[in-house]
Amino acid sequence: MELNTLKREHPNKKKRLVGRGGTRGKTSGRGGKGQTARAGNKRRPEMRDIIKKIPKLRGYRFNSHAIKFTPVNVGSLNVFAAGSVISPKTLFEKNLVRNVGGKLPSVKLLGTGDLTVKISVSDCVVSKTAKEKIEKAGGTIK
Repeated sequence: MELNTLKREHPNKKKRLVGRGGTRGKTSGRGGKGQTARAGNKRRPEMRDIIKKIPKLRGYRFNSHAIKFTPVNVGSLNVFAAGSVISPKTLFEKNLVRNVGGKLPSVKLLGTGDLTVKISVSDCVVSKTAKEKIEKAGGTIK
């Protein structure tokens, strides 16, 4: 028998007082020391905060597939020369409409303003009052 082979009959037991309560042992599920182990440290999970900031959406929602027209008033067509053809392309060149998603938009002519130039309109949707004003000025609609 040697000293390094001796074993105690009852090994030392460490007294655990930290945490106290519940069945989670030494730290009661609070991890190590410091701020996070103390009372009053209640950091909420980040994802929960993000979810709570999003408003509740009720009902069936979808993106409308209806064609959205870019409105152009008849009064703004006076910049064209007499006898010119009005189309989305020519309106874009005169900076009266912008590209939508990198493409020429669908254009609707509205009847606000007065037309003094004789023009012909193609590839545009025209309102009733705009049609009257274009025809009154001597223009045509295709």
